[in-house]
Amino acid sequence: MGNSLTLESIISFLLDTPMFCDLKPDELAEIVHVMQLQRMRDGQRIFREGEDGDAWYVVHEGQVMVTKDRLMGPSEELARLGSKVCFGEMALIDGSPRSASVTAVGEGTLFRFPKADFDELLNEGNIAAFKLIHEMAKVLCERQRGMTQRITSLVTDDAQTAESMRDELRPVVEEHTVHE
Repeated sequence: MGNSLTLESIISFLLDTPMFCDLKPDELAEIVHVMQLQRMRDGQRIFREGEDGDAWYVVHEGQVMVTKDRLMGPSEELARLGSKVCFGEMALIDGSPRSASVTAVGEGTLFRFPKADFDELLNEGNIAAFKLIHEMAKVLCERQRGMTQRITSLVTDDAQTAESMRDELRPVVEEHTVHE
């Protein structure tokens, strides 16, 4: 993260991020006031599976790795997320425990949006906060429709065996878990 990280450059970056693209610059400026900058160092745990969901994030620079604990053996990598990708947004809506762990891959910077501060914006009737919640709801609906379609096609395929169905369901579950 260089010295060039100004309010204007943060707003410009976020306006180019899919979750924020429908906000006006002045609306985004209100949201940025609750945002925290979080520097990452290689291997740093951002959050652990099972922890309370107390914030959501946008990757500014660098990458994070999403992993899922397994009953036996090492954690399984589900995804690597890079610049302009949001994660942990479901925690903003329901505050549920994290369904996966997220760890920094190399150095970088995150924009962290604490749930308590974001909830305060919602309680104040902040239109930008409501627009973001609406955008999150659209993303969740899209994921749910995709998962329903994939599961329905697996269940209705007569040629499916239990083993092949499990193998095909695994990526569906992993994909769904990444953003919780």
